[in-house]
Amino acid sequence: MFERFTKDARAAVVGAQEVAQALHSATIDTRHLVVTLAESGGAAAGALHDGGLDPADVAARARRSVAADGGLDDEALAAVGIDLAEVRRRTDEVFGQGALDRAGRQGRRRSHHPFAPDAKKALELALREAVRLGDKGIDQRHLLLGVVRADCPGGRVLEAALREAGSDVAALRLAVERSRHAA
Repeated sequence: MFERFTKDARAAVVGAQEVAQALHSATIDTRHLVVTLAESGGAAAGALHDGGLDPADVAARARRSVAADGGLDDEALAAVGIDLAEVRRRTDEVFGQGALDRAGRQGRRRSHHPFAPDAKKALELALREAVRLGDKGIDQRHLLLGVVRADCPGGRVLEAALREAGSDVAALRLAVERSRHAA
């Protein structure tokens, strides 16, 4: 399947791996792919914008979602009298921005980040979207459609952003398909 990926789609997959590594994630999931697609400035970011979203906001949401999965539970700590925001602020003051998150993930560093099942499914669905649209190659827009079509964390980030922007998945799909014809 990867032989059908365009140069920009391959770069997005490599970028997702880099995002996973930077966020100290054990695997590459669809949220990492959403970050890369939104930050790329390419066709997928353009389609997000045309669909009523701010790509920078989408990327930030996806990053926060990843951090929330591997981070500390604010509510559980508050129940025992610990103000995590204050602990985080003081830790950042002394050890630098993001020190608490880095410290909690040191033992999980890896050089190879495998794809999570949701990311594999989204890549498969990107191929199906390319076939459905009659395209020979799989580009960033197909990857975005694959994420939206899959029941996955990255898709849920996009759906929440769309809902808050007063839009929906159908509008995003339409924006992607329009951008495809304009290219």
